[in-house]
Amino acid sequence: MAGDATHARLRRLLIYLLAACLLSFIAAALIGSIPIPLADLPQALHAWRLGQDDMHASLLELRITRAASAFVTGAALALAGVLMQALLRNPLADPYVLGISGGAALGALSAMLFFAAAWMIDVCAFIGAAASAALLYLLARRDLRYGINSEGGSVLLLTGVILSAACMAGVSLILSIAPEGRLRSMVFWMIGDLAGSQSTGLAWLAWIGVALFAMTRANAINLMAIHAENAATMGVPIARLRVQLFFGAAALTASAVANAGSIGFVGLIVPHACRFALGPDHRLLLPAASLVGGVFLVLADTMARSIIAPQQLPVGVITALVGAPLFLLQLHQLRLWRRGRS
Repeated sequence: MAGDATHARLRRLLIYLLAACLLSFIAAALIGSIPIPLADLPQALHAWRLGQDDMHASLLELRITRAASAFVTGAALALAGVLMQALLRNPLADPYVLGISGGAALGALSAMLFFAAAWMIDVCAFIGAAASAALLYLLARRDLRYGINSEGGSVLLLTGVILSAACMAGVSLILSIAPEGRLRSMVFWMIGDLAGSQSTGLAWLAWIGVALFAMTRANAINLMAIHAENAATMGVPIARLRVQLFFGAAALTASAVANAGSIGFVGLIVPHACRFALGPDHRLLLPAASLVGGVFLVLADTMARSIIAPQQLPVGVITALVGAPLFLLQLHQLRLWRRGRS
């Protein structure tokens, strides 16, 4: 009966969230420096489908493409945040906590320094993130596989922090020697920017693949996150699951950072908000956080390119301005809730 109730709740939740996704894409399509009236949207969609030379159709194509890139980036970051928080058993963990984004930044800025093509920047960012994840695994694999108690992620976390600091030193060196004409694009990438970003097949493949895998392991993740010490006695292959979650979160982070730069707060506040609203059950939390993360970043990017249009802001500025007060509010509400229970 409890399983049936959870499945029914999940179906209702997915319907609501998919509707929110559709509405966010409509808002992204209509809002901009040149707004498209809602009444003209069907005609613009028809012209876009037929490939006609129409201003509204061209705007629609650009905005929908960018919104798709924002959605898959936000969904990947939020899902990676859920996986990292379950892996480290730390609600303050986010996709960037292990230094994978630092490797991506070092790879991307190295490509920018040598005037590489845009697609090479994305490739170098992904290679840098993948190399950081592989090095982190080699350095902390014993802790990752066998650290199942409350202190289990300490070596993994500290190794990630040191690796991130080393990557940031390399980034600082690149920024100090880069020509002035490249600094603006480098800084925008470091903050997180979706201008010119393309929702590549790799980003969608990483998100869909990891999301489907995580959903099949939702019950095991529940046991690991809540009863890590006893999960192995309940039949959960805890060491293998931890490695799988690590590489799943690493793949999501690498694809998201390569796609749009280091966009902060999405992987931290969205899982928190969804956990506060829905509870700790990962059967609900995994799909909810992922879809909410996508919607959140689509709306944030719409604001970034519309607030001071025609000039555009990096979307990372918007996520930080919105995310910081939201996170403080969540902490305040959590403190009040705990005080009420005590």
